[in-house]
Amino acid sequence: MAAMMRPPVQPRQPRQRGIALPVILIMLTVMLIGSIYLLRASTSTTLTVTNLAYDAALSKEADLGVHAAFDWLAQPATKPLLVANSPANGYVATMNPGWTVSTPAFWTGSVFKDPVGGGSRVEYVIHRLCNFAGTYNATTPVANSCMLSAAKQGVAAPTPLGASLSQNAPLYDGQPQLHYVITARIFGPRGGNVVVQSVVMMGP
Repeated sequence: MAAMMRPPVQPRQPRQRGIALPVILIMLTVMLIGSIYLLRASTSTTLTVTNLAYDAALSKEADLGVHAAFDWLAQPATKPLLVANSPANGYVATMNPGWTVSTPAFWTGSVFKDPVGGGSRVEYVIHRLCNFAGTYNATTPVANSCMLSAAKQGVAAPTPLGASLSQNAPLYDGQPQLHYVITARIFGPRGGNVVVQSVVMMGP
């Protein structure tokens, strides 16, 4: 009878293992790492865009030197002066094929131009692609050699004897065009520098 009066046995409560806590910590760690990488990516993008805008601004400022050199070359009174160096105008009548813009001698004879309204100074130089000074076809004291292009005068011109009968046959001038290279560079306030070049072809 006493055995029948034994109180019922209560079921043992399962122990709490705390599995959710490590999962939450792992998720928080992943989110923290992801936010750090997102911040770095945003910073890198901002720096890249800023540098591109900075380079574009320097390139536009360097174009001032190219325009100044072209204006001098385009003047009719300039043509007789192109057979010799003109230090006051940044013109060099020769060009060493082995030189690059990184060669210090490349910038010998260059001039500086200050932009209107402030900004960085622009340095530019004009090279005629010839081995020697003087006329492009000089033979004495040494034979000159220059980079030349045939000057195209027009199309559909009257066809002389022995020439092409094509209606659109080109007619070339008797004198070729000489190549002049304008190189301008600028050093920015933050250590950046930009070099721009332009090729101008003109008759002698």
